[in-house]
Amino acid sequence: MKIKYFSASTLRHYNNSDFQPLLLSGFSGLEAYYPQISIIFCVLYIIAIMSNSTILILICLEESLHEPMYFFLSMLAVSDLGLCATTLPTILKVFWFSSREIHFDSCLAQMYFIHIFSMMESGILLAMAFDRYVAISNPLRYITILSNSTIVKISIGFVLRAVIVLIPAPVLIKQLKFCEANVLSHSYCLHPDIIKLSCSDHRLNSFLGLTVIIITFGFDSVLILLSYVKILATVFSIASQEERVKALNTCVSHICAVLLVYVPMLGVSIIHRFGKHVPPVVHVIMGYVYLLVPPVFNPVVYCIKTHEIRIRLLNIFKKMSK
Repeated sequence: MKIKYFSASTLRHYNNSDFQPLLLSGFSGLEAYYPQISIIFCVLYIIAIMSNSTILILICLEESLHEPMYFFLSMLAVSDLGLCATTLPTILKVFWFSSREIHFDSCLAQMYFIHIFSMMESGILLAMAFDRYVAISNPLRYITILSNSTIVKISIGFVLRAVIVLIPAPVLIKQLKFCEANVLSHSYCLHPDIIKLSCSDHRLNSFLGLTVIIITFGFDSVLILLSYVKILATVFSIASQEERVKALNTCVSHICAVLLVYVPMLGVSIIHRFGKHVPPVVHVIMGYVYLLVPPVFNPVVYCIKTHEIRIRLLNIFKKMSK
């Protein structure tokens, strides 16, 4: 029996009797517990949306927080909210309504925006590392170097980088041919997950994905590491131990944010490319960790470790309690 091939470009013209839409996946074998699992996801998303929105509002309203460090933090909150808005509809659709179908073009759009917001996070973390380096090594020129116009240019640059670099991904996927396999590994769409469904040669797509990771996340991580090498060199040249501790404390929250973004991202990339013999549940769990850990914990870390934000939040709560 000859296998029918459908190109992605013609997939839109076939109805469900000819080709099933892509199917999202939850936790296989735990379908009966989806209502309970959905509660966990709802709580995590509520925490992420409320905490990131609180940081955004606080930075907008408090003039004392109108500094480069907090502008970059507000951009990190925007990218986290973008990730939540992009993934929330399909995740809740699977766990609330057991509705797994997603149109191919909708899947590509979701994939595109998920990777854009992830890449923006990486760029923002690089900008925050540069911010900490300037603040510690050259505090007298801090505001001059990181002026408002410079911050705007850096922000636009990282957004354009993400948008432009990722354009080839959906275009090349459209050229692939797909057979009857149509089940994704997650309840949302990722680039390596989609191309695995192809029954044509997708080595170019895999190479593109790896190249994008290297020239963005890889490049950013190297520069972040170099920034901290220079920061440590500057800090250890300070004579006063108290000043050293004070300087390093300003970097703790940023280091935590870097780990929260890069560790899950690296884990899910390695599993997708080299974890063929890893149990499917590990793929699923790592996928959710990759998406939910940064938006949920980034604002929590900054609220706990950043003195200025913590003080202003406490002041707001005190006013509300009166």
